[in-house]
Amino acid sequence: MSTNAFNTLKDFKLKSGKTGKFHSLPALARKFPNVKRLPISIRIVLESVLRNCDGKKVTQAHIEQLANWKPNDKRVDEIPFVVARVVLQDFTGVPLLADLAAMRGVAAQMKRDPKTIEPLVPVDLVVDHSVMIDHFRTPNALDLNMKLEFQRNAERYQFMKWGMQAFDTFKVVPPGIGIVHQVNLEYLARGVHKNKAGVHYPDSLVGTDSHTTMINGIGVVGWGVGGIEAEAGMLGQPVYFLTPDVVGVHLKGKLREGCTATDLVLTITEMLRREKVVGKFVEFFGEGTRSLAVPDRATIANMAPEYGATMGFFPVDEKTIDYFEGTGRTKDEIDALESYFKAQGLFGVPKAGQVDYSKVLELDLSTVTPSLAGPKRPQDRIEIGKVKGTFADLFSKPVAENGFNKSAEDLGKTYKTSAGTELHNGDVLIAAITSCTNTSNPGVLLAAGLLAKKAVKLGLTVKPHIKTSLAPGSRVVTDYLERAKLLPYLAELGFSVAAYGCTTCIGNAGDLTPDINEAITANDMVCAAVLSGNRNFEARIHPNLRANFLASPPLVVAYAIAGNVNVDLMTEPIGKDRKGRDVFIGDIWPTTDEIHGLMKYAMDPRTFKRLYSDLTKDHVLWNKVPSASGQVYDWPKSTYIAEPPFFGGFALQPGNFDSSIRGARALGLFGDSITTDHISPAGSIKENSPAGKYLIANGVSKADFNSYGARRGNHEVMMRGTFANVRIKNLMIPAGPDGSREEGGVTLHQPTGEKMFIYDAAMRYIEEGTATVIFGGEEYGTGSSRDWAAKGTQLLGVKAVVARSFERIHRSNLVGMGVLPLQFKGKDSWESLGIVGDEQFDIHVPADLKPQQDIRMTITRKDGSTKDVALLSRIDTPIEVDYYRHGGILPYVLRELLAA
Repeated sequence: MSTNAFNTLKDFKLKSGKTGKFHSLPALARKFPNVKRLPISIRIVLESVLRNCDGKKVTQAHIEQLANWKPNDKRVDEIPFVVARVVLQDFTGVPLLADLAAMRGVAAQMKRDPKTIEPLVPVDLVVDHSVMIDHFRTPNALDLNMKLEFQRNAERYQFMKWGMQAFDTFKVVPPGIGIVHQVNLEYLARGVHKNKAGVHYPDSLVGTDSHTTMINGIGVVGWGVGGIEAEAGMLGQPVYFLTPDVVGVHLKGKLREGCTATDLVLTITEMLRREKVVGKFVEFFGEGTRSLAVPDRATIANMAPEYGATMGFFPVDEKTIDYFEGTGRTKDEIDALESYFKAQGLFGVPKAGQVDYSKVLELDLSTVTPSLAGPKRPQDRIEIGKVKGTFADLFSKPVAENGFNKSAEDLGKTYKTSAGTELHNGDVLIAAITSCTNTSNPGVLLAAGLLAKKAVKLGLTVKPHIKTSLAPGSRVVTDYLERAKLLPYLAELGFSVAAYGCTTCIGNAGDLTPDINEAITANDMVCAAVLSGNRNFEARIHPNLRANFLASPPLVVAYAIAGNVNVDLMTEPIGKDRKGRDVFIGDIWPTTDEIHGLMKYAMDPRTFKRLYSDLTKDHVLWNKVPSASGQVYDWPKSTYIAEPPFFGGFALQPGNFDSSIRGARALGLFGDSITTDHISPAGSIKENSPAGKYLIANGVSKADFNSYGARRGNHEVMMRGTFANVRIKNLMIPAGPDGSREEGGVTLHQPTGEKMFIYDAAMRYIEEGTATVIFGGEEYGTGSSRDWAAKGTQLLGVKAVVARSFERIHRSNLVGMGVLPLQFKGKDSWESLGIVGDEQFDIHVPADLKPQQDIRMTITRKDGSTKDVALLSRIDTPIEVDYYRHGGILPYVLRELLAA
């Protein structure tokens, strides 16, 4: 209950003539004049702090700290941010629901009302990560893929349906509706909410997907968190984070002819990653920002995880109102949005000089050029005219320089599969219009359709062995592509609708044919995927495709036609027409006017209202899914859903805080840019891996393995999959004679030096009573907000992760699971300290642990010599100290709820 601190509860007028209540920032500014100069995103967070001030979790001191935000202060204060709602996708949502169900079980065992465990804010789970591209290039691909999806995931969907009936504020958007971020943008986001007391407040959220930031495109403050943190937010905990720097990006000018929003976002990603905006808010302003339509803003906001920011925020303005009108929001909702933001002084994109930022960067939109990004990281932008040369250069460069370490002579070789298909290095084998980044944007999707239309009319084709797919972000996309009469042309080139969901970008591309897989592995080929996604880390798209490029949807189609990335599309023909004449990309590239001429089909309020009015109507597959009933889940035997082990031996009071980590062994030594995909893969499960062996032992055939992502509700599978990525390199394993490193999740158990799977070594260490430590380099844990990268680490017995730097969400998740994140200081690294993996480690954690303090680690080498090194504790805030003392955020929150 709000204490109405500083007497800011006021009335405001709506355009309709009605009156609403709100906590007025202009009223607060009379006491704190600095508020008027704050970044818009900070002011929206400040409103939440002001409105939720209860004198306990949120205090007047928190309001004063944030109201007095200075652009370049030392960041030591934590903000308790109470969000309006929570959004989940199913890969992360299912384990979160399992945790909630386990909490209910604990409550029942302790003779408490299970309903004590109940989300206090609305929670929407959008099922979008479970569909795979098994069928493609056929008119019934969508239907066949959905049927397979429901067969594979029946147990998960039954569990979700139990959650819907057990929890009052938990809703599920069924499979086949769209990608969580586009559904959030088009349907779930309301702009402004009103509570039972009639107080209006802006929409805000956290989501269990790092690309939750797409919602920043409509002025909603929100970002991705781990499900662990989201769970705490659902159950009454504020989302705590350090007061951020805010980097202002002044966009000037206008995109030139032929450039897309994708080209712009790849340019911004490269620029901001170079500027090191990790953990900061980024806020866009200026005349160039005002010129961008909401879908373009959302495309830029979506990629915030790729450029490292917490958010990529765009203020509410006339373009936001246009978008709400075009997507079928009600007149009352639109009135509330516009009137509220104007009353708060938050309406409109600021001009240069109106707001104080920690740093201001500039980008002239007219300098943006058509680009791809890759072949291994989203920030590695390549102008389209340089793709051929860059690929050829990287082909023979060493792996340490981001290359493929191949002989230059192999680039032009032809290889034949057992089925007679000719393959070459650089061949495009997957071409996918997929992912939330671009499938929210009608400009680039209509461009893809127009390019396909021109290509088909000239007689251009896509080779039949290329796996092509179109996975729209929502059913609205299919509707406007059909009405614009472009879908048949896309289908003729192989881009028929195959799914509504996050497919190729998350690793759900499905497999290539056996003969192609055999040819790639037998000849150590470097083949490619081109996708309109946002992630292209190694082995993410497909384990056998080593070069993965992000591109706009029209460029995806263009490269599918060209068939190889070793083609310069600026100077070389993309193919030949029916008469054998060369066709260049300029001959089929759509003009801005052609795209704008079809935009009327994309913003039709009637279509949005029709498609979102009843999500289960005529949804035969979903409606057939049976549901368990009751308030406590009974945990039937399943290889998909199992009771989480995180509450074993739970007591209402935490035990004595044991600060000692003594005699620990290194479980792995890893280099830079270890992603959450490396730590906890989402894709296919290898038959000979610990997870594969477990499934076979439990009667699951290889054909029914599904993916790690789909099995995140079962800790037995997920802990076996931790550090199991086929491309991860444990540098504890000695290099071969040619300097190459073995790939895959293996380690050396100490002191014997026996090589084995990381999982097997971890279990042996646990049996021996030996703690373990993971060592990493820069940007440890970058990538998706994947809980199991932290949960699996904890279940393997890892007590600390020591790295050069951490990705924001993964660091938080480690603390949330009671794993200590420690950061090397200065130029120290495990390499510079001479750590090879056969040492023992003592980490001296003080009993009076404080945020961000130095912690001493003693290294005892094999010869008995020792070395002390100072490490920085990345337990960043006081609340995180509490979480760590309780063994993690989940037992902390459960104790608080049961005590109440």
